Amino acid sequence: MDNLTHTAVGLFLSRAGWNSRTPRATAILLLAANAPDIDIVTLAGGPVNYLHYHRHLTHSLLAMPVMAILSVLLVRFAGRKPVNWAPAFLAALTGVASHLLLDLTNVYRVRLLLPFSGEWLGLDTTGVVDYCIWTILLLGIAAPFVGRLVTGEITSKASRPKYYGRGGAIFALLFVALYDCGRLAMHSRAVAELQSRLYRDTAPVRVIAMPVSENPLRWRGLVETATFYAVPEVDLSSTFDPTRAPIYEKAEDSPAIEAIRATYDFREFLRFSQAPLWRVTPTPDVDNAKLVEVLDLRFGRPGMHGAEAIGTVDAQNRVIETAVQWGAARTRKTIFRAK
Repeated sequence: MDNLTHTAVGLFLSRAGWNSRTPRATAILLLAANAPDIDIVTLAGGPVNYLHYHRHLTHSLLAMPVMAILSVLLVRFAGRKPVNWAPAFLAALTGVASHLLLDLTNVYRVRLLLPFSGEWLGLDTTGVVDYCIWTILLLGIAAPFVGRLVTGEITSKASRPKYYGRGGAIFALLFVALYDCGRLAMHSRAVAELQSRLYRDTAPVRVIAMPVSENPLRWRGLVETATFYAVPEVDLSSTFDPTRAPIYEKAEDSPAIEAIRATYDFREFLRFSQAPLWRVTPTPDVDNAKLVEVLDLRFGRPGMHGAEAIGTVDAQNRVIETAVQWGAARTRKTIFRAK
């Protein structure tokens, strides 16, 4: 999930009870709820380096205690005050666990089992940004301020609650949990809908249902068959029509694809991609050269900026250069200059 969501959840975990059990619980939980995303520093090495290390060991179950203790140590030494180590560590562990659980729900997925397995695990129930979750978290943050203004006018300071926002925090956390459970149920319905249909008289080999953040009832389907991908829209409030799905033909294996598949950039991209669509087209940059592209259909479509690896192969199937692109950002790597 996005860091605003992680931060708000960390704040609510503190308000829900941890701030009464250990000093500086709020600071500890705000750090712990974001600690796994320390891998952002790998972006300095470029998109491919980031693709390799993002949601890597820092997002694994094995590293949870390490992320938790680092959060406590940072608060301890930055604040220069002692902490109650046992409850502080447990609070931090709760914050790190919340981060991994939220990341597990979204379509980017997470590698929880590193270093023993590099498999990407995910429930595909929420987007990296979910506007419904944002709304309830915003209300949970704003409610205590409104309540303080109201009660401040009619009660004395001594009679006010010691911990403001506890009820709102508990409600917000419960809402997020129930919302994700509801999304999981709707995701199962969307997957069943996609699996039960034929696409150009062909049964699916694999289907993925991806969330649409603006509407919990709408899902973006991704249906793989032996020769093509179909990308239908599923609206659980209406009848599903698979014939309206855009179709993207798979490229046949070729020497150009095999040559570029062996490059580091493409190996890293294919390790991450869950729905790779290959395209090979002529390019005027070099005589008889080919432009080879592989797009992850979870994050874009042909003709759109998305997550993709791009390379150029000459007439002898030698790789000239490669690039990895996420959105409009691209890092190009020259292998050699063709003459």
